Amino acid sequence: MYFPEFGENLKRLRLSRNLTQKDFGAAVGLSKAVVSKYENSLGYPSLDVLVKISSFYGVTTDYLLGVPHGKTVDVSALSDSQVEVVQHLISEFIKANEK
Repeated sequence: MYFPEFGENLKRLRLSRNLTQKDFGAAVGLSKAVVSKYENSLGYPSLDVLVKISSFYGVTTDYLLGVPHGKTVDVSALSDSQVEVVQHLISEFIKANEK
């Protein structure tokens, strides 16, 4: 997949903290060259590095990748059966809206 906003977002976050590529890289365990590669959209980090970067900046991985914002429902406090009910309700609402 291609995420052109990733490099731009990464650079914007780094500059907002007045960090050099070297300083940011050292903070998350990357070389300056790798940070430069990411910022210029010449490569992407592995999932574990992406998560480390998002934690460092306090943003979501979706933000870093430039994924459009969608609506979410936090079901973390629900049981599995309650989550199934919510999923079923959402499916029914979607079907009703398609008519």
